[in-house]
Amino acid sequence: MDAWEEGLSQKPCFSVQLHLCRGLSPFLLTCAIYFLLWIPEDQPSWISALVKCLPVLCLVVFLRAARSDRGYRVLLQGALLCSAVGDACLIWPEAFLYGVTAFTVAHLLYLWALGLTPLRPGLLLPIVPAFLLYNGLVLLHLPPGMVPMLVTYSLVLASMLWRGLARGGSARWGALLFTLSDSVLAWDAFVQSLPHARLVVMTTYYAAQLLIALSAFQSPRLKSR
Repeated sequence: MDAWEEGLSQKPCFSVQLHLCRGLSPFLLTCAIYFLLWIPEDQPSWISALVKCLPVLCLVVFLRAARSDRGYRVLLQGALLCSAVGDACLIWPEAFLYGVTAFTVAHLLYLWALGLTPLRPGLLLPIVPAFLLYNGLVLLHLPPGMVPMLVTYSLVLASMLWRGLARGGSARWGALLFTLSDSVLAWDAFVQSLPHARLVVMTTYYAAQLLIALSAFQSPRLKSR
């Protein structure tokens, strides 16, 4: 346990929240830099990839202060690192499927972290038909070579949404926002161009990653809801 984590475990609630806010400062700053620079998507470069990845990498460092069990924290950090790889790949259109693969691994790690308790299979009742309808529409517009990878990704994303909703707390909202972000991205990329799509996608994406990361700071009682 480092000095910051030890301080979090000993200070009252307000002070803990203050430490969390300070710990999130790099994430918030790099998010601001991304939106202020707003590097055009038709100018892919390693600089634009770095600017896009930095907020997620800041969350990896931020999670070092989490007091949850180490296994949960490490899985979230692994998912964030894979997400950063995916972010970088999606800068270049020719690396799109590599990016999808990286995000698939990220969601598998989130699934592993979120676990199967409580199971709550009833949550699948709205999730399954919604995903079937949405993906059925998107699949009509996909190049054949992309179909297997994107179907696999959709199944993993739907599973992550189920487990995030079952876990509750900030993980619930993170899973919902991640699904919204990916849904807008896919529709804008393959079906029909949407106004301000990139702004919606990136705002919901960064918020989703933050909310899932914050689940590592919840008490055991909150996690079980």
